[in-house]
Amino acid sequence: MRHLKRGRKLNRTASHRKALMRNLASSLIIHKRIQTTDAKAKELRTFVEPLITFAKQGTLHARRQVLKALPGKQGQLVTAILFNEIAPQMADRPGGYTRIIKLGNRTNDRALVSMVELVDVAPAPAESTEEGTKAGKKSKK
Repeated sequence: MRHLKRGRKLNRTASHRKALMRNLASSLIIHKRIQTTDAKAKELRTFVEPLITFAKQGTLHARRQVLKALPGKQGQLVTAILFNEIAPQMADRPGGYTRIIKLGNRTNDRALVSMVELVDVAPAPAESTEEGTKAGKKSKK
């Protein structure tokens, strides 16, 4: 029986799982949406949502708790984004900060793939090229 055994092991050691969740959370916070396997997406949701709840508090203790979960220089950058950009947008939302959209199966190994995105947050702007806008418009002569 698996009573009181929460979380997915994802076929990794504990340290590898911890690093994976930190990297996925950092990518999600920076890019606002990421594409990953279904099991990782469901596990990421349980890792990121408490961080957003901490960020909504806005206290020094909450900031240190987030930095504890996301250490290093990358963690400092992600924490700043979380507290300054994402938390104000989620201020009136009581929970459920992430959305998982199932995309189907990956072609090479048939793994279920999902997109995880932050709800009510615009995705980071993609690098737009001016060539694409010029090529689409043709002038009549």
